[in-house]
Amino acid sequence: MEDKIRRIYVPMTESGFYILFCLQKPQHGYGISQQVKKMTGGAVCISAGTMYGTLSKMEKDGLICFYREEDKRKLYQITELGREILSLEIKRIERLYQNSRGEDANE
Repeated sequence: MEDKIRRIYVPMTESGFYILFCLQKPQHGYGISQQVKKMTGGAVCISAGTMYGTLSKMEKDGLICFYREEDKRKLYQITELGREILSLEIKRIERLYQNSRGEDANE
């Protein structure tokens, strides 16, 4: 994995994390926003500008790719690079959680 990409995306913004997490299955922007809203009980709402700007940047950087068009909506899915970045971020969040509970992340 390119260090440049890793430095750009880890740590991730909350919106970026949820977008990438939701793209483990092909999805379109509106579907992602609805899924995030449901997952977070409405605590996280991703605006259209943030959604489509992030999708565009992630596609350009190779974290996601176009899957197909369905009802005039573009569906995207995570790439292998995206999975690597998502895995790094999940490990980082788990470490933060363990540390916040007074646990040693190496145990």
